[in-house]
Amino acid sequence: MKQRLALVLILGLGIASLVVVQRRHEHATASANAVINMVADAQRDTLRAPLQLTRLSDDEETRIGDDLADHYAMVFRADRVSDDDAINRDVQRIGGRLAAHANRKLQYRFHLIRDKNFLNAFALPGGHVFIGLGLIEIMNTEDELASVLGHELEHIDHYHCVERVQLEAQMRKLQLGVVGDLVQLPLTIFEAGYSKDQEAEADREGILLAVAGGYSPYGAVSMFEKFARLHHDTTTQPNSPPEELSQLALETLAGYFRSHPRPEERLAQAKQVIREHRLTRQTAQTPLPSSSKS
Repeated sequence: MKQRLALVLILGLGIASLVVVQRRHEHATASANAVINMVADAQRDTLRAPLQLTRLSDDEETRIGDDLADHYAMVFRADRVSDDDAINRDVQRIGGRLAAHANRKLQYRFHLIRDKNFLNAFALPGGHVFIGLGLIEIMNTEDELASVLGHELEHIDHYHCVERVQLEAQMRKLQLGVVGDLVQLPLTIFEAGYSKDQEAEADREGILLAVAGGYSPYGAVSMFEKFARLHHDTTTQPNSPPEELSQLALETLAGYFRSHPRPEERLAQAKQVIREHRLTRQTAQTPLPSSSKS
């Protein structure tokens, strides 16, 4: 009852602010979508606090993650390890180096989604990280790949993934101990990203994790610069997408941009982390052996 009352108050304040802005004829952009997003974030934050007090054990989290990973691996036909696959070997090797420095000592596992139109990556509870071939193909260096894998590992390390599962299960009235219930969770809840604070945390800590694994923090900088260019292309030139990306890939990328902070914000934070931790000299990046451009 208290949660519902809080959400009603937040919604009322949001609508009131829209009315005030419109009456003042200000140029600030305001829409119903902004209110809906604010209410959704507020609802998640309201429910998140008790989840931290009833946190699952690592064993419970791993079991849930394994069940979800098996299901999604079947959906995507994702491959874990293949000795004759250079790209997969790169993912396993770089991911393994980063996982060795993660705070939580879980069995981290990495899955390659063999779809050139999948320009995204996501993590599951218990240590599973999925990354699309399409995303890897826009990378040039191991450091860029490390920045993306590090970001996803931090979503696991900081309990973002398991809290999302607990929250969604609670809202959908699903039983965490029942496999049949869990597979009802749509993949979009993991692809859709997290709150702005959680995404910023994963960016910051992911950069430091990449550095701990021996990679340059500028891998994140170059990835965010690429995202900024692609974001500009997808938003300002809808009728003339970049030639190297298919329309389906662009739609996937557009979904990624909708669910994450603006690339410019992420880029600014990455540069701030580099300055604050005195990492400015670690500029050298290692070419990605499996890159199609190498």
